[in-house]
Amino acid sequence: MDADGTSEVLSRLRDVLRESAVEEHDWDAVASETPIESLGFDSLTILDVLYDVEEEFGIALDPKQVVKTRTVGEIIALLQQNGA
Repeated sequence: MDADGTSEVLSRLRDVLRESAVEEHDWDAVASETPIESLGFDSLTILDVLYDVEEEFGIALDPKQVVKTRTVGEIIALLQQNGA
């Protein structure tokens, strides 16, 4: 595992996204650089996932910041900045 815990956060985030997704994807192939929109989430639908992400990680995120994210890596960075 990497020193900053990114791989663990990515794994947990993949699980939450998988549970919330409408479309099928190769979730094991989802990486930090994967665009959120390519997974079937846009700025509005990602807000629907926000509650599940907050529950999984036990933190609160600013919806305005979440809407600005474009990649899985940006969500990971946001989670880590907030204590994940």
